[in-house]
Order: sequence, then C-alpha cells, then structure tokens
Amino acid sequence: MKKQDLPQDDSNLKSANMTEVLYVTDENDNYTTANSIGWEAKKAALDESMGLINERIAEAKQNVANNIVSPIVYFMELNKMDLQVLAAYVGMWQWTVKRHSKPTIFKKLSDSKLKKYADAFGISVDELKNFDGK
Repeated sequence: MKKQDLPQDDSNLKSANMTEVLYVTDENDNYTTANSIGWEAKKAALDESMGLINERIAEAKQNVANNIVSPIVYFMELNKMDLQVLAAYVGMWQWTVKRHSKPTIFKKLSDSKLKKYADAFGISVDELKNFDGK
C-alpha cells in the first residue's frame, strides 16, 4: 500500500490516542513505516471485541453484586486479564487465584495477599475489599 493511500478512518485507536504502525511504500517504492488510526474493517472488529469485553465486565459486576464471585473477577475483567495473566502478576498459582475468586474465601484473605491483587489492578486494598458491584 502506498503511504498516501493509508486509511485514517475513525476507530477506537483514535479515542485512545493510539496509532498503529504499518509498513507502506513511499513515492520511490521503498518500504517505510507510517501511523494509522485505523480503517473501517479494523473499526468493525475493534467495536465488536470491545462490545464483548464490556458485556463480560457488566456480567462480572453483576455476579459480584449477587455474591457469586469475589471482586477479583470484576477487576480481572476490567483490566482485560485472564486467570493465567493475573496469577503471573500476583505470583500465585492459577488454582489459588481461582479459589480467591470465591466470596467466602476472598473475605478471609489477609491484607498482604489483597495488596498483591490491588497492585496488579492499580487500585487500593480498600477499593478491592469494599467493592460490592453496585
């Protein structure tokens, strides 16, 4: 694709003040890089995936409010993490993090363990302990 033909359609990248680096050819047919904020096909794909992510966040929030899961699940979804990623951030086994996702176990966690989760989510221990999903 020629540099001057690079699409600059509005997308989620623009609203996040981000660009995507792509390889293009310049006026001499030499490869170079250029920034793009997206194009229509990419916008559709990003919109679809963001919609799904927002649904998962809303479901996790509702599950916390209904005392089905602990706030760890909500903040994990909010930060676009999965069990494996969160376990790596907090330095625990995946099964341990999964166990901490149960409200009864979560309520018994020490502040030092909660601090690991809070640090991974970029929030305070109080925010994590007192989040009720409402």
